[in-house]
Amino acid sequence: MTNGEFYRRDRAWHPRAHSVAYKSTALRSPRRALLSLPDSPADLHGPVFGHGDLDPLDHDLIRNFGTGGEALGERIVVHGRVVDQNGHGVPHSLIEIWQANAGGRYRHVRDSYAAPLDPNFGGCGRVMTDAEGRYAFRTIKPGPYPFRNNGSDWRPAHIHLSLFGRAFAQRMITQFYFEGDPLIPKCAIVNTLADPAAVESLIAKLDLENQGPFDHLTYRFDIVLRGRRATFFEGR
Repeated sequence: MTNGEFYRRDRAWHPRAHSVAYKSTALRSPRRALLSLPDSPADLHGPVFGHGDLDPLDHDLIRNFGTGGEALGERIVVHGRVVDQNGHGVPHSLIEIWQANAGGRYRHVRDSYAAPLDPNFGGCGRVMTDAEGRYAFRTIKPGPYPFRNNGSDWRPAHIHLSLFGRAFAQRMITQFYFEGDPLIPKCAIVNTLADPAAVESLIAKLDLENQGPFDHLTYRFDIVLRGRRATFFEGR
């Protein structure tokens, strides 16, 4: 067995914890050096999750919540691959999905935005990658929404994802935006990323070759877990 190439982490890739333009970081950013804790046996070996634990509609956010109809809004499919730094697919990884509805409102007790809730949209789902690291889910394109930064800044449309490794304790969280959204370069959260390549890694690309005729547009978002081209993850 030969050793592979060592990929040194670029620590400038991750933004500083405190950003002047992103006001809430002033209260929640750490003031002391972070500690790196080794994984325990429980972190590495359990609990685990399998295909048998998924509901048949977990990957379909348009239908997995409503009892009398489908969610309203622009119908989209998001697909891609989860790969390592060498382009090898990461199989059987659980992906959780959560997002706002077409009006930009989350189904959450603390979301006070004036946009209405959709009775047929819960905003949550999950899917597992296949043997080649591929995944796909169907949903409604979320709307942008205001947040209390500089009075009333706006967040671009985005979808949150979390990826689990061999156990639930091995979890990484990210979010992606949509190609062509004019709010992306104006967002205080996006602008905590100094490298334009890091921002680009968080933008799902329109994939017209795989659109659903008279049904949905398709976007592609590939996730790179490690290496020099790794997708940006929150809190790493």
